[in-house]
Amino acid sequence: MSQAIRKDQLDVAGSAAMTLFVVVLAGNQIVMKLTSTGLSPVFQAGLRSLFACLVILIWMRWRRIGFGNLRRDMGPGLIMGTAFTLEFIGLYNALDMTTVARASIIFYTMPMHLSLAAHFLIPGERLTPVKVVGLICAFVGVIIVLSDRSGGQASLAGDLLAWMGAIGWAAIALTVRITRISEAPPEAQQLWQLSFSAVALLLVAPLFGPLVRDFGVEHVWLMGYQVFLVASFGFLGWFYLMKTYPASTIASFSFLTPVLAVFMGWALLGEALHLSVLVSLALVSLGIVLINRKAG
Repeated sequence: MSQAIRKDQLDVAGSAAMTLFVVVLAGNQIVMKLTSTGLSPVFQAGLRSLFACLVILIWMRWRRIGFGNLRRDMGPGLIMGTAFTLEFIGLYNALDMTTVARASIIFYTMPMHLSLAAHFLIPGERLTPVKVVGLICAFVGVIIVLSDRSGGQASLAGDLLAWMGAIGWAAIALTVRITRISEAPPEAQQLWQLSFSAVALLLVAPLFGPLVRDFGVEHVWLMGYQVFLVASFGFLGWFYLMKTYPASTIASFSFLTPVLAVFMGWALLGEALHLSVLVSLALVSLGIVLINRKAG
């Protein structure tokens, strides 16, 4: 595969691709919650990983993409797979127990956890005053949404599981940053996460209750959305955007995902938009932008 041409700034094509990605990702929160009416959360997460793994394998064979250095990548790959498993045990169960709005706001505090870890583990990535302000904004936003127990849709357990998902996601990003698995093709990095989590999630799924709920044909289409638009080609597109455009610019776009997810939850699922949710969303979104802001 030819190398992506590196660009100094986001152009029209990049902006359009990034906007499409965040819309698909925000919609995925809705899809995951709807799929839970037919399949238990952890079981659907395992199925998603399994089928997405097969898609990536076919893609790699078709494009003649190698797996990277398997011996070198074994340790980091297993760490990524474990973190990916915990991430989606947290997120899928969170969406089953609490609202899309609350789960998305908390889950997308991932940059907060990553920047804190990077401050101690990655030379040259110290927290700047601007990033500290971003961290404070995101942290206050989470405290606000956690402290609001109004309405029957709020679940503290669900909120905490979403936070667990955010920490798992940050662990994956950190592993890529501090190990040589970053030299492996994006497809290989994704394959480590999908293959490990497919086995682990399907093994533990029975511990979380009946695997099948009120399953219908609509759940097949919902799973297709998760497998093709998100878990396989969606994240491959993200990897290539990160290789083509400035990472800080692409990362800052992520603030749009919880914003869209919150309003999609309101529009499509009838979730209430309490003032605390809107204030928390604004603070977390501002925090994401500040944390990812390029110095200078």
